[in-house]
Amino acid sequence: MIPVPGYEGRRVAVFGLGRSGITAARALRAGGAIPVLWDDGVSGRLQAQAEGFIVEDLTAADWSGFAALVLSPGAPLTHPKPHWTVDKARAAGVPVVGDIELFARALDALPEGRRPWVIAITGTNGKSTTTALIGWVLQQAGLTVHVGGNIGIGVLALPEPTPGAVYVIEVSSYQLDLTTSFAPDAAILTNISPDHLDRHGGMEGYVAAKRRIFQSRKTAPYVGIDDPCGFAIWQELKAEGRAVDPVSVERPMDDDLGMYLMDDWLTYNAGGRPAPIVDLSKARSLPGRHNAQNAAFAFLAVNDMGIPEETVVKGLLTFPGLAHRMEAVGHIGHVRFINDSKATNADAARQALSSYPKVFWIAGGKPKDGGIDDLTDLFPRVAKAYLIGDAAEAFAATLGDTPHVISKTMDAAVAAAAADAASAGGDQIVLLSPACASFDQYPDFEVRGEAFRAAVLNLGATPETAR
Repeated sequence: MIPVPGYEGRRVAVFGLGRSGITAARALRAGGAIPVLWDDGVSGRLQAQAEGFIVEDLTAADWSGFAALVLSPGAPLTHPKPHWTVDKARAAGVPVVGDIELFARALDALPEGRRPWVIAITGTNGKSTTTALIGWVLQQAGLTVHVGGNIGIGVLALPEPTPGAVYVIEVSSYQLDLTTSFAPDAAILTNISPDHLDRHGGMEGYVAAKRRIFQSRKTAPYVGIDDPCGFAIWQELKAEGRAVDPVSVERPMDDDLGMYLMDDWLTYNAGGRPAPIVDLSKARSLPGRHNAQNAAFAFLAVNDMGIPEETVVKGLLTFPGLAHRMEAVGHIGHVRFINDSKATNADAARQALSSYPKVFWIAGGKPKDGGIDDLTDLFPRVAKAYLIGDAAEAFAATLGDTPHVISKTMDAAVAAAAADAASAGGDQIVLLSPACASFDQYPDFEVRGEAFRAAVLNLGATPETAR
């Protein structure tokens, strides 16, 4: 745990007692604060009471006595309308912060020699894989590495800083909205496409939240420039005089400093001198152009720390992959089953569909705006689609003449897809890439991915690790 100083002996309101909220309360208490907790759910309040925290109904509290409000990233800061705790905090002149901001303040309070190196990653898609990949490469280099934030362990639950340690932190747009002093040593923006627009008041607010990862001029920026928003941010940062490393997997860098994909090779251009770095066709866990982008970010951020190039390349080639993101879970004969449950929007599903010439595609769940309308150019790659969840009927209409069936449940979809893939003969791919949130049938994408894995193994598949 990372104790949070600066609030010694002062009351700090904490609303939302999920992973980040209860962790923030523990870190505040460890730093000498008096956390006052509340949650709309009874279970969260009971857990807090069991840990000895003050649990107080914040609707009736005296807000003038609070030094800060720590808001769960799940509660809206501005849109569709501010959470009621935000209204109360602002009326009383109480600052509203999140767990990433508390992490930043804890690091700022450290003596110079104890401050760790921090790499932060955000973006609509690819941030979790990039975060895990950087962590893996640094571990292979023999460093003390702590990976967390919006992935895995809440940032304040990570071990206390020690000299030479590196923190690799995934940060969401919700978390970035609640920061003012977060200044990582290196920051990565993978890409931006429409997502969470209701929480940010539209695309402009969403982009502004993502751009906050570069708010400190002390931060070295790395930007994906293949989407219009990323390209614009790259240009803005250059205009500010920032030294930016851009990444593209769509076009070469002719004159600009940066990294791009040439055939299967990650290539670095330094002032018109392109140098091939690594052949990604040898990296089995990094298929597709989107993973080439993730690998490029990992190479740049780690190599710029002074890690030898050959060590970084070895780490990229040995990366085992991220659970629920293009994860090979098993095979039955020549049919491989790929778990891409983390593809919760159409843009993420595009990355998976683009990685294979033909797939038996399991899709559906709680749909997002636009559904799969933007994927029509990839429908020729779909041998057949198996539709589940709330989106099934709408997706069926969009698929039109593309072969499809409404399977409704994961078990039915996996069984039908496996049978059809086996009948097709030769090497085949059954791909779960839902292009949807999971909340109609599952509490999160992890549970959905595990349901896919269980259904595959129940058919008698050999786990991929046993291959």
